[in-house]
Amino acid sequence: MSTSLIVPAIEAITGLVERVTYHNAENGFCVLRVNVKGHKDLVTIVGNLSIISPGEFVQASGGWIHDRQHGAQFKAQFLKSTPPTSLEGIEKYLASGMIKGVGPVYAKKLVAAFGENVFEIIEASPHRLREVTGVGQNLAAQITKGWADQRIIRDIMLFLHSHKISTARAVRIYKTYGARAIEVITLDPYRLARDIRGIGFVSADTIAQQIGIEKTSVLRARAGIAYALTKAMDDGHCGIPQHMLLSSAQELLDIPGELVSQALDLELGCENVVQETIEGTDCIFLSGLFFAEKAIAKKLIALTQSPLPWSSIDTALALKRVEEQTAVSLSQTQKQAIEIALASKVMVITGGPGVGKTTLVNSILKILQTQKLQIALAAPTGRAAKRLFECTGMEAKTLHRLLETNPIKGEFGKNEGSPLACDLLIIDETSMVDIPLMHAVVKALPKTAALILVGDIDQLPSVGPGQVLSDLIHSNTIPVIRLTEVFRQALTSQIITAAHTINQGNMPELKVSSEGESDFYFIQASTPEDALDKIIKMLKERIPLKFGFSPLTDIQVLCPMGRGIVGTKNLNAELQKALNPPTDLSISRFGWTFGVGDKVMQIENNYDKNVYNGDIGIITAISHEESEVVISYDERLVVYEFGECDEIVLAYATTIHKSQGSEYPAVIIPLMMQHYTMLKRNLIYTGITRGKKLVIVIGEKKALALAVKQSGEQRRWSSLRLRLEENAIEPKHS
Repeated sequence: MSTSLIVPAIEAITGLVERVTYHNAENGFCVLRVNVKGHKDLVTIVGNLSIISPGEFVQASGGWIHDRQHGAQFKAQFLKSTPPTSLEGIEKYLASGMIKGVGPVYAKKLVAAFGENVFEIIEASPHRLREVTGVGQNLAAQITKGWADQRIIRDIMLFLHSHKISTARAVRIYKTYGARAIEVITLDPYRLARDIRGIGFVSADTIAQQIGIEKTSVLRARAGIAYALTKAMDDGHCGIPQHMLLSSAQELLDIPGELVSQALDLELGCENVVQETIEGTDCIFLSGLFFAEKAIAKKLIALTQSPLPWSSIDTALALKRVEEQTAVSLSQTQKQAIEIALASKVMVITGGPGVGKTTLVNSILKILQTQKLQIALAAPTGRAAKRLFECTGMEAKTLHRLLETNPIKGEFGKNEGSPLACDLLIIDETSMVDIPLMHAVVKALPKTAALILVGDIDQLPSVGPGQVLSDLIHSNTIPVIRLTEVFRQALTSQIITAAHTINQGNMPELKVSSEGESDFYFIQASTPEDALDKIIKMLKERIPLKFGFSPLTDIQVLCPMGRGIVGTKNLNAELQKALNPPTDLSISRFGWTFGVGDKVMQIENNYDKNVYNGDIGIITAISHEESEVVISYDERLVVYEFGECDEIVLAYATTIHKSQGSEYPAVIIPLMMQHYTMLKRNLIYTGITRGKKLVIVIGEKKALALAVKQSGEQRRWSSLRLRLEENAIEPKHS
């Protein structure tokens, strides 16, 4: 560990930024290599700047420190940048990639043509850019737009910085509000919390108070109500008990309770929120989620009461033919399930790994395919859809693709007015489907179609609001088949055996049999540091050597949480260092360093790019000249501008929550007592069932024991089950 000695003397230095070694847009921290007059070598300056590019002129005041690892550095207490004025600085500035389309080649040409007047030419006489060899109409327009965008973004950043808020989301703010960004923010700063991912109520509230909005204002109180409900939604709730909402909002706002109650009355009056009694408790719901749950229940019950889309089937004969075609002997439970499926308009199939869900779905498909029906298969994620295709041999799409996402309108092309062209829809990994997505599905499903939902109720519930699969099963309003028998061939897998043992609340066998190899291992680690070392060695050396798996494409580290030495944040940094160290071509954006060959994950739905939260890809190219990163998602190339890199994170390690719907050849799960708050049975069960051929748990036995013991059933406030029961005329049993 390096230590630093700060010399108390305050001095000022100035110079030209030669290189931005590191810049964290989240907090502005940067490491700059600066050409300072009077210093033979480049000076390292560390400090904070909201935005910085090579070629800019910086003024710094602070003191010198000596870092044992990095040597002499100037630690700036104050750091200010200004646009460059020298030809050398202007060329570096333009070549830095700050303007899309301008790299080192065109930077040199522009400076040679216009000298110190280049910025003025770009801004006031952009038509003259075409005087430069190679600059056509399109590139000239691109340079002009890029320069204008940079100026606006810089203004937004300075505005946010002056109000003591992180500037990491400046590009996103500009894309959301355009040139009116500052005006919009000034009129209602709380829109930031509603509209911009990554900017919460606290940050918006900071701006609000600095521009003069009173602490007790109605605008602030109503924003606090909305924020408290949104926070509950982030925890999976569709609503929240009214007393909890009022208490939470009052604590957040630090204002009298009567003002919060008045704000809630106004929100109810405007129908932004809805009041509903759930099991004797008065709850407040965001209106969109409330009406979505009502619509889901109404449509599903209506479907159960309408005719089947296929003609009468001789079930006994159909079962015999399926067994002959597939050379598979169906269990009694599977036969019963097929009978129910052929007689039901809507049904749920649930069960853990190795219980024959895939065999059951394939059997139903083979029987119904003889009826010349239009059958659609879908899953919430790309990986789950790909696995569904591999299991059935039929085309399977992501739900977003099936519903034809419209990136411009931000809605789905398939709906009541333009329904799906199918007689049967089968959705796999339904435990991942939240209320908004399920609402979109039922809106697009024709009244004549049947619906089969497949999923494991014991896995983690959806990341988004609601508990669709659980509510459907426990409402007792539609047929449910629970598969519990683990088939003989599956019992040879210690992964499946361990998963079922854990799901029953018991500790799995941790000792590997001396008779042969296993696919499930537990490796003791006494400390987080010990676990980190073992994870790196396992990923980089032992697993590839013993099993032949690729560290990049076959092995996934799954963590209970993001924080800590063996949390995703630190593990990604350490695993990147071990597997794909950053180079001079790497870029640092939004607190991450990205290089060619890095494994990354999309962390929000981007309908325009057709990539979705949880999708994992590999960076295949970085263009500093074009300010672009190219990522391959299952061999499909997607281009990101540098400013869009806040949509991705490193994915050598990810959370178990983010792994839902995916399977990997090999999985490593760190499990330490420092993960105490997240140690739940459904979490470790979900993590283990992500591994197809190999699962290695590295950590403390008592952490695993605690996870197994804790059932982890945290109540989610939702009205879907109630709505289903209200809409059902005669509850159905299975």
